[in-house]
Amino acid sequence: MSLISQAASARRTARGVHATARIRAISVGEATALPVLAGAGPFDLRRSRPHGSQARVCILGVMSAPLGGDRLRIEAAAEPGAHLHVTTAAATIALRGPTTGHATYDVHLSVAEQASLHWLPEPLISAARSNLRQSCTIDLAADARLVLREEQVLGRAGEPPGRLTTRLTVRRDGRPVLDQQNMYGPDAPGWDGPAVVAGHRAAGQILIVDPAYDKGPPGVRLFGDDPADGQAVLTPLAGPAILITALAPNTLRLRHLLDTADSLGR
Repeated sequence: MSLISQAASARRTARGVHATARIRAISVGEATALPVLAGAGPFDLRRSRPHGSQARVCILGVMSAPLGGDRLRIEAAAEPGAHLHVTTAAATIALRGPTTGHATYDVHLSVAEQASLHWLPEPLISAARSNLRQSCTIDLAADARLVLREEQVLGRAGEPPGRLTTRLTVRRDGRPVLDQQNMYGPDAPGWDGPAVVAGHRAAGQILIVDPAYDKGPPGVRLFGDDPADGQAVLTPLAGPAILITALAPNTLRLRHLLDTADSLGR
């Protein structure tokens, strides 16, 4: 579907936009094919140039979203032996919209046997007076591999953030690897205090699940000498997995900390 026709089919109503986009990757010989690449609502899905056996998809936004009242969902599945890499073309901005009601943005990912998924979107920006509930649920086979990056920016320049709740749930072979929830902005107790973001405006993490860590994951490691300039910490998880968590005053510093911890910590 073209950008024009897709945008026209997703006209916003008083109750918001309800849309689900779907991606399905399958193994075909030594390559990965995309038999399902279905955009919807604000999501336009574009094939990118493959990298070896890895299929690549870029998600483009064709309308402002998520706004209050929107119900948005992305489903992506890497079938047995498939290798999938997904990015977004730009940051996602949560805005208030025509209603004060919350928006939802749900991501459901599944990675089957001998498959891999890299989920690397650009940051989510929580604009003032927005109200977004975002979730990401991931189901992995025992020998699947996952690389996931999440970044949140709390308010645009010169403004406070809106309400933002994020939840990440990861299961491997049916068993929990990680289940965490964060709340930021108005009515979130202590969100800007030392136990949460400590006054920083950007938060992010990289989660890597890889059977190779069964042989011995890296130990805990801290990155960044000055807390005021942001820091990252690498922590091994049962799974086998590692979690890199970072806080920084801005997105550039956040990305630098995450990338540094990722390259040096593995």
